[in-house]
Amino acid sequence: MAAGQTVTVYGAYGHTGRFVVAHLRERGFVPVLSGRDARKLKGLADEYPGVEVRPASVDDPASLDRALAGAAAVINCAGPFATTAAPVIEAALRAGIPYVDVAAEIEANADTFAQFADRARAAGTAIVPAMAFYGGLGDLLATAAMGDWTEADEVHIAYGLNGWAPTDGTRAAGKVSVERRNGRRVRFTKGRLEYHNDDLPTLQWPFPDPLGPRDVIGEFTMADVVTVPSHLPIAEVRTYMTTEAARGVSAPDTPTPTAVDEHGRSAQTFLVDVVVRLGVRERRAVAGGQDIYAVTAPLAVEAVDRILTGRTRTVGVASAGEMFDATDFLRALSPHIALKPAP
Repeated sequence: MAAGQTVTVYGAYGHTGRFVVAHLRERGFVPVLSGRDARKLKGLADEYPGVEVRPASVDDPASLDRALAGAAAVINCAGPFATTAAPVIEAALRAGIPYVDVAAEIEANADTFAQFADRARAAGTAIVPAMAFYGGLGDLLATAAMGDWTEADEVHIAYGLNGWAPTDGTRAAGKVSVERRNGRRVRFTKGRLEYHNDDLPTLQWPFPDPLGPRDVIGEFTMADVVTVPSHLPIAEVRTYMTTEAARGVSAPDTPTPTAVDEHGRSAQTFLVDVVVRLGVRERRAVAGGQDIYAVTAPLAVEAVDRILTGRTRTVGVASAGEMFDATDFLRALSPHIALKPAP
């Protein structure tokens, strides 16, 4: 067990960062609270007497070095990751510690693979981007569904959210992504990312019970188009989003998440349905749970625990499905995520 070790959480006072800090403590880790806003860090520290606070800015490498000093790992929860990922990764490499982030930004994740693969591999360090609901969970499910297949023609990842109240961080990250794409949309087809201005289709996805068939937005592209093809030979990666969730995240007046239980989770529920196809054959993996932001915490913390205890399959920059035993990892997430038998 890696319990008792110190883990720096950058962006600790953000919506997802708070879940990560709480889950680290539940797992027996010692979190160090870090981020750009010293006042917000102090406010969070008041909830956890004795927890160390280390303010740091991504444009001040020395402050990042202080934030990571003595830590066994760092979890970056501070978006937009187009701004924070590279500086925090650089600091992790200088400190010689593993890096995990919860980035959902497609371009930021692609940058991490492109910029740091060689250096991380040479250093023997683990860097796991998108270790979150988007990017990480879909990749684990797709990898588990593949099983003993060495290739597939296509993977479809359908997100059955009953709604989506975005955080301020989600909105900020989305704005950065739109700006980087010059307003274009993106998809992964024919083995590469493709930018386009096509209208997105609405179709029906046959989610298993209890959700059942729902209208979804086709090619509602998420971070899975980076994580899945980074290690699985699949030419087509398509993601879909229920229409009610797509409307919620795109509407400018949708409120931020509201806590409904003692864990701070919202009433949002999700069902992620992954279908992998090879010729006429098909394999499926399904997972359900509550609150996409809250469930990111056990995903990220389980990743850190496995890295620190040597339960990894590679070094360097790798997605969840490549770094870990996907099936075993998913089973370990109970009771946060319920795996459902494929129909």
